[in-house]
Amino acid sequence: MDASQVVVENIYLLVMVTLISVLQNTFFAQKVERECLAHTPASDRVSCANRNCMDAYPTFLAVMWCAGLCLNQAPAAFAGIIYLMVRQKYFVGYLGQTSQSTPGYLFGKRIIFFLFLMCVVGIFNYLLMRFFGNDYHEHVQTITNAASALLLIP
Repeated sequence: MDASQVVVENIYLLVMVTLISVLQNTFFAQKVERECLAHTPASDRVSCANRNCMDAYPTFLAVMWCAGLCLNQAPAAFAGIIYLMVRQKYFVGYLGQTSQSTPGYLFGKRIIFFLFLMCVVGIFNYLLMRFFGNDYHEHVQTITNAASALLLIP
């Protein structure tokens, strides 16, 4: 197998989630544009919801990619898809009452924390392997795969 195929095989799920997130950002931007051009009362809420989503976006991408590269792309990509669904719920909820957006916001924080933990565990495993020769990668991947299903619990 070619070296570039190996690289793509290890990141293709992360790439797909990233592209889906770009489509979601495009949807949000079009919604803001439509509301602002129509000068509706909801234009401020739509702009604020979009701004809030964009503020967390770099953090989401960074921890999703780090978790996928340092540990395992499948649970990282799964958490990424869940995060995008939660972000959609947050955006739509923000257009209604602010209280409708709170569950999406809190769940999104939980997913980012899970991805952050995946990064830390992946780096810690690398350091164990590098300095002590102990590789727990397969064990950690099994635990991470099982733990990613727990993200579905509200």
